[in-house]
Amino acid sequence: MEIKIGIQNVSREIVLETDQSVDDVAALVSDALSKGTELRLNDQKGRLVIVPGHALGYVELGGEKPRGVGFAAL
Repeated sequence: MEIKIGIQNVSREIVLETDQSVDDVAALVSDALSKGTELRLNDQKGRLVIVPGHALGYVELGGEKPRGVGFAAL
């Protein structure tokens, strides 16, 4: 699933792919916003992305549908 994170006062967004479900990520974002803690997400390449909860501008969660490859994408 693709996740786009917008940070307040920063023009560039963070884009990452993760194996976590939409519900799991939504719960993590909700906790970070309500408690003011950091948002921690792991991407498919094993990197850890940490964003302060108070700096979140928006979080866009993509669908869990796998992308087509090759001619199947047409």
